[in-house]
Amino acid sequence: MKTSLILVNPWIYDFAAYDLWSKPLGLLYLSGYLRKCGFEIHLIDCLDVHHPEMKLDPSLKTPVRRAYGTGKFWRQEVPRPSPLKHIPRPYSRYGISEEIFEDALSRVRNPAAILVTSLMTYWYPGIEAVVRIAKKVHPRVPVILGGIYAGLCYDHAVRQTRADCVVTDRDLKAVLKILDDYDIPTPGFSPDAPPLPYPAFDLLTKLEYVCLLTGIGCPFRCRYCASHFLNPEPFRRDPGEVLDEICFWHARFGVRDFAFYDDALLAASEAHLMVLLEGLARLRLDLRFHTPNALHVKGITADIAKRMYQTGFRTIRLGLETSDFSLHRHLDDKFQEGDFEQAVNHLLTAGFSHKQIGAYILIGLPDQSVHSVMETIEFVANAGAIPFLSEYSPIPYTALWNDAINCSEYDLASEPLFHNNTLLPCWESSQRKELPKLKRRVLEIRRKNRRRE
Repeated sequence: MKTSLILVNPWIYDFAAYDLWSKPLGLLYLSGYLRKCGFEIHLIDCLDVHHPEMKLDPSLKTPVRRAYGTGKFWRQEVPRPSPLKHIPRPYSRYGISEEIFEDALSRVRNPAAILVTSLMTYWYPGIEAVVRIAKKVHPRVPVILGGIYAGLCYDHAVRQTRADCVVTDRDLKAVLKILDDYDIPTPGFSPDAPPLPYPAFDLLTKLEYVCLLTGIGCPFRCRYCASHFLNPEPFRRDPGEVLDEICFWHARFGVRDFAFYDDALLAASEAHLMVLLEGLARLRLDLRFHTPNALHVKGITADIAKRMYQTGFRTIRLGLETSDFSLHRHLDDKFQEGDFEQAVNHLLTAGFSHKQIGAYILIGLPDQSVHSVMETIEFVANAGAIPFLSEYSPIPYTALWNDAINCSEYDLASEPLFHNNTLLPCWESSQRKELPKLKRRVLEIRRKNRRRE
């Protein structure tokens, strides 16, 4: 009998959550790796939109699903935690019920360990709940926590979650060492034997889309981003290997939608993304590609835009952040005046419609004015793209972290719940009151573009 491991993607506890190609890619890579090592893997996705038992509860509203596999999660309102009691908004657990999760745990007999991933720092209540129930069902089984929250808020995770072990090393082989420390030996397969298995998307209830990672790390050092801390050694996959993976999921499972998770997909594109796109163009597959993590504006050349259109890219998101270049030079200095308009023009010339081209606008930054955000919204609209507001969340180990601490009324250093972007924690109350006006203007622009096309 194989040694069993349970891998868990926790719930989201938040004021709002949306499934924008949201899959626990790191956990799925780990699942594929440990499966190849000889373990029997039981994956429990607490965010499973397609869990059949959730549809049996008449008290729950079925999530609305949209094009290309995106949409809403199952949602159940829960009490707000004490630090967030002052926020007059419903607070919810997104995902399957606790009863379904507990039942899924109990169906696995004698697991050797339970491995839990983490994402946003302020979603840790979902991890607390997972650990609590896991220890109730399997009281003598070690619970091992990893992921982004574990890496960014290690001390807090150790104190708060009650996991038996908190892992900050993101190398897959490090997990084998942790398991060995708990006297759980690797059943077979040398961990050094190539190739790295594909992420175990086949373990999901329904495979609507696949998330792709062509490389980790980022050459930029944006002051609001922790990529360089979490992935200090950038790595790029061979484009041919990425093409093989795309073909595998399409041929074996009929997948047509793929979302790129890269932080810097367009970096050194002539030797990387362009090679992949040329391979896709030769195959002429009927696929759709999406870029929810944003593309660097300066990387959108006429040739790249043309190839992206030819190979089936449908969702383009550009990382603008702000049109205020005095602020840009302080944040990232990734491009110059005129680069954004040129990028949008290249995309439109290649054949993309206005509604396919979106631009993320950071809102709630330290020392950012409401007027600056409104100017950026108008700038994006005038350039021919759709603005998407992205509320700033303070992140430990970023260059902007100390600025955030100094300007926020919240105790960001000791309570990750205050990192929640819904709070706009680095803006004053008078600025927060202007948020509805900014959102209304964005909505007007989107409606205008729908009528135009």
